[in-house]
Amino acid sequence: MRILVTGGAGFIGAALSESLLDDGHAVAGVDNLNDYYDPALKRARLERLEGREGFAFHRLDLADAEALTALIADFQPEIVVNLAAQAGVRYSLVNPRAYVQSNLVGFANLLEACRAHPPAHLVYASSSSVYGASRRIPFALDDPADQPVSFYAATKRANEHMAYCYSHLYGFPATGLRLFTVYGPRGRPDMAYFDFTRRILAGEPLTLFDADGEPRRDFTYIDDILAGIRAVMERPPKGDGGAPHRLFNLGNDSPAGVREMVSLLERFLGREAEIVSKPLPPGDVPETWADISDACRELDYDPSTSLEQGLERFVAWYREFYNG
Repeated sequence: MRILVTGGAGFIGAALSESLLDDGHAVAGVDNLNDYYDPALKRARLERLEGREGFAFHRLDLADAEALTALIADFQPEIVVNLAAQAGVRYSLVNPRAYVQSNLVGFANLLEACRAHPPAHLVYASSSSVYGASRRIPFALDDPADQPVSFYAATKRANEHMAYCYSHLYGFPATGLRLFTVYGPRGRPDMAYFDFTRRILAGEPLTLFDADGEPRRDFTYIDDILAGIRAVMERPPKGDGGAPHRLFNLGNDSPAGVREMVSLLERFLGREAEIVSKPLPPGDVPETWADISDACRELDYDPSTSLEQGLERFVAWYREFYNG
């Protein structure tokens, strides 16, 4: 199949592209290679893809509607997987305009391009952040998700409404994936497990926002997320009388405290961390936990990587990549 992957130099996008190429699909990767975090890591991910049969990279910003529509018209993808976004909860408090441009304008441009050249299925990344500070645990798909506590979360929830509207009006199938704390080798340097690894090796203190109680996260290993995305791609929603649009939670169904995560990193790095405790900052939530019953039932989704296994693999990659 011909598959367009936006965010193709990103953590999940590059890993997905590699998986698709392994199975013989043609992949067009799209990324603007911005400097939200070190572009060298994005280029390193691309180096694993460039030169492979069936892969073409396009440096393109989704905010460029004309270029995006022209690419989709030329490539005619059967499946579009949208993983491009301005990520990060805390950065959305600092630079909300970046989220408007990427997550709202960019996604609207993608929907318009898909309306003009409909794929068989649009799969797009949403986020566990849409659940806000819900006290109902685990987070279930029928939870209201109408009180986001960060602007990032608000843009991802808006994406879900936008995609539903286009599915309803124009009939092309779309599936949104609420992803829960994805981690692993070649991950994002702005995420805690990655930054903590760097700091422990550098002898720098770690800030844990646990002064008012230990935050817990449903850490989900990259390979398990890829299995969920691949399963969704093969199952476009039919609608059954309504809009052909679905949502799924993709998590690990096994939340862990951040102190446990740090303890595992200390063991695999062979060093102790200096910890500073502070209150939870605005925009963060105390706990995430995915109810994955729908994904297990309908997609045969079965996450199997423990946090211990995943972090051990991450640390091994980190030491090799950074000569640490």
